[in-house]
Amino acid sequence: MIGHFNYAILGTGALGGFYGARLQRAGFEVHFLLHGDYEHVSQHGLIVESPNGDFALPSVRAYCDTAKMPRCDVVVVSLKTTHNYLLPKLLPNVLKDDGVVLVLQNGLGVEEEVARIVGAERVMGGLCFLCSNKIAPFHIRHLAYGEIKLAEYAANYQPQGITERMRQIAADFETAGISIHLEADLLFARWQKLVWNIPDNGLSVILDAQTDELMENASTRTLVEELMWEVVKGAAACDRQIPNTFIDHMLDYTLNMTPYRTSMKIDYDEKRPMEVETMFGNPLRMAQNNGVELSKIAMLYQQLKFLDEINCR
Repeated sequence: MIGHFNYAILGTGALGGFYGARLQRAGFEVHFLLHGDYEHVSQHGLIVESPNGDFALPSVRAYCDTAKMPRCDVVVVSLKTTHNYLLPKLLPNVLKDDGVVLVLQNGLGVEEEVARIVGAERVMGGLCFLCSNKIAPFHIRHLAYGEIKLAEYAANYQPQGITERMRQIAADFETAGISIHLEADLLFARWQKLVWNIPDNGLSVILDAQTDELMENASTRTLVEELMWEVVKGAAACDRQIPNTFIDHMLDYTLNMTPYRTSMKIDYDEKRPMEVETMFGNPLRMAQNNGVELSKIAMLYQQLKFLDEINCR
């Protein structure tokens, strides 16, 4: 892979649609896989509303079947992890022989699933810090942030350092106005992301609250912080040391963000399956396999499993 790549977006929602639209707007060849929204997007393209500037793409390369898509250099997986059972059918059709799968999903263990399909050497992980909602099938509202942390995957999450293909993909995203931070250690980056995702996504569902409400109440703010410390403890069990200052950084980040209904809360409200296993179950099991119990996170996990089962009946 050299020069500018072409891209496939598997999952054209609030996240994949936003990043894919930015890439297309910057002149890159982008192919979008859709299911229920295929007709709308085929006819209307995509609209992105953003504090960085609104724009419309009247025409996009939209597909409802990967068998009809060209093979691409970079296949961006931005499906909800609850749909990863589709990947064995989707990925072989659309990935070039020397291509890479960029996994832009929440939680832990998601790259391992993809590696079983395409091989570990063809997988890269991305951590998205993005507040974005899909308000209509072809209309994405970007509220704040947008940075992606990018890292290579290897078996057992062994750190791979910064590679040339990371730099090449980062250059494309930066051309599209997307801030990229290159990480040498994917497992460290994923545990860092969980410092925010576990308390804010979990509590937003259980307490029926937006991020600002969780931070404004003294009791829930304390609980958010305690859960963050448990995530740090889980990371340490996996030999990844998250600095104490990162907790303060994440608390400030949440205080200053636009009041936000988390992705898990939206899934719950829309009666869709929640990403409970990848965001809560996998980190819990990884810590437990290293002899560490995370009692508060375990309680969240059990509560969310109950709510998810009731909600999806």
